[in-house]
Amino acid sequence: MTKSELIEQVSELLKLPNGKAEQIVNCIFDSMVSALQDGDGIEIRGFGSFTVRQYKAYEGRNPRTGETVHVAPKRLPFFKVGKDLRERVNRAVGTGGLDEDDDDDDDDDDDDELMARSSQRGGGYSRARGDGHEGGNGAWQGGGRQEPGATSSAPRFGSERPGRDSSE
Repeated sequence: MTKSELIEQVSELLKLPNGKAEQIVNCIFDSMVSALQDGDGIEIRGFGSFTVRQYKAYEGRNPRTGETVHVAPKRLPFFKVGKDLRERVNRAVGTGGLDEDDDDDDDDDDDDELMARSSQRGGGYSRARGDGHEGGNGAWQGGGRQEPGATSSAPRFGSERPGRDSSE
């Protein structure tokens, strides 16, 4: 659902003009952003909670060049789903709302072909569990797009993350 679709739905459900519904939605979002900017958490019982997580500065690497890059400290919003929302979404799966095997639009054949091509080039694509939780970001860990048989001159740093010891 997009913001425009949300505005349209609020407009229809509350029988309001689109302009008024847009003001309401924007007001809610602005209030949430303001609270998070102030370092406050947001708790919507049954839905979930938003908090701000602090991340320290660290030395990262440009995956293309291997060059060391300073990454500044940052604050990022984090959402934790509430129990009621999680149960309602999972109930929809059990009642035919979603097919358990329909976690993406791609066929398994496409994934198998991608893994085969990846292993030929030494890429790092992995579909370890096949459920969208592949570790890391579940996508390429390699150095970008390459022609078959080509090798990357850039070192692979996909597993290095701040605050984690690579010897673990």
